[in-house]
Amino acid sequence: MAVSVHNLLKERRYPFIASLVLLLISVAFFTIWFDNVPHLKLVEYKKEQNWVKRSGDYLLFPGGGTQFKEGVAHYVQYIEKLWWVFDGQRCYNNVFCSKDEHESQIQFALERGIPATLSVIGTQRLTFPDNAFDLIHCARCRVHWDGDGTGLNIFDFKAWRVLFWSATPVYRDNERDKKVWEAMVALTKAICWKVVAKSFDSSGIGLVIYEKPLSSSCYESRKENNPPLCDDNTRPKTSWYTRLDGCISTIPVKNAWPTPWPQRLKSKPLSLSTSLDAERIFHEDTKRWSEVVTNVYIGGLGVNWTSVRNVMDMNAGYGGFAAALIDLPLWVMNVVPVNEPDTLPVIFDRGLIGIYHDWCESLNTYPRTYDLLHSSFLFGNLTQRCDMLDGAVEMDRVLRPGGVVIVEDTIEMLKKLKHILGSLHWSTTIHHQRFLVGKKDFWRPDQITR
Repeated sequence: MAVSVHNLLKERRYPFIASLVLLLISVAFFTIWFDNVPHLKLVEYKKEQNWVKRSGDYLLFPGGGTQFKEGVAHYVQYIEKLWWVFDGQRCYNNVFCSKDEHESQIQFALERGIPATLSVIGTQRLTFPDNAFDLIHCARCRVHWDGDGTGLNIFDFKAWRVLFWSATPVYRDNERDKKVWEAMVALTKAICWKVVAKSFDSSGIGLVIYEKPLSSSCYESRKENNPPLCDDNTRPKTSWYTRLDGCISTIPVKNAWPTPWPQRLKSKPLSLSTSLDAERIFHEDTKRWSEVVTNVYIGGLGVNWTSVRNVMDMNAGYGGFAAALIDLPLWVMNVVPVNEPDTLPVIFDRGLIGIYHDWCESLNTYPRTYDLLHSSFLFGNLTQRCDMLDGAVEMDRVLRPGGVVIVEDTIEMLKKLKHILGSLHWSTTIHHQRFLVGKKDFWRPDQITR
């Protein structure tokens, strides 16, 4: 018997479905300021699909579209029923939804408070660790799964278990879509993924669920080693400016499913080092951030958390800051700097999300998309490679006017940052000689009095 959408959201018993429901149902109810995403081209392009419309100062998302002919709620209920038959007891936290070909849809998602990031599916690996996502959902995502390793990058390298594919080759019979479907069949057979469900809803839209193998034994028993298994001894562990290599990543020996949510957030992650010291540091980090957030950040720094939805932790470590905020109605993008220890697999094991990044470079996101930025002792290592000004200007670009930055660092670093942010017309205060709180003003350069 299927669980109702209402109960999924209310009880949070099945985080995967709840995440997907929130992602899709939001299309029907959310509005955003047009001035924040002043793009009418998409409105014109989608005018026959009831996907996005302009109404005065707002963009509206009434639902519908090519894929959701009977509305988003119907599509979600269809997935819910099909998924319950396949795996109704499993918990899914990390859901990856591919972006389609239209401009600014990532910006639309961020404006509506939905986790999103920009990545190019082409010549380089996505900036996530291996086996990061519990599930990938792809509805008309325009991914060429069989093209030069591009689709393989998402299909096998990033996914832990399942792919939902709801696209035209699943349910259309024209020659082009038939060829794509045949290529998909060949690819999934070659990498040992199997079809566990294929169905069509009342509107004729088809959905296929693929499942990834639980071990590497199938790879080793193939008649043809194509695509080949990756060589773990020579393959880069992190994906930062790392070219696609067209091979299958091996499945970890410790291939147990993570602890159910929300226990998953605080239990020992599978990817954590087996040493007792690593486990101790992890639990101490979790405890420390719980105390700092409770005793200092919430109510102690003058931050209006009720206005915060999109949050970024610029130096996330084990994700303790995000874990401490889990009961607030917000989400956190956990950034692991590429010159710091690689803790991103641990972050994903906890059911959180994150990316790799080098803060000496620009971040792949649209301007003015985050409500709050947080960093803890980021600038000491960063200023050994680039100027603090570069990082501060990027913070100014990413943060919304009226948004807040919380920085924990040495008093020397805080004073330097305070001076830079002051030159950008931010208001700043330093608390306990350890925390800087900066608020971005609505000032613009063209407002300078000459």
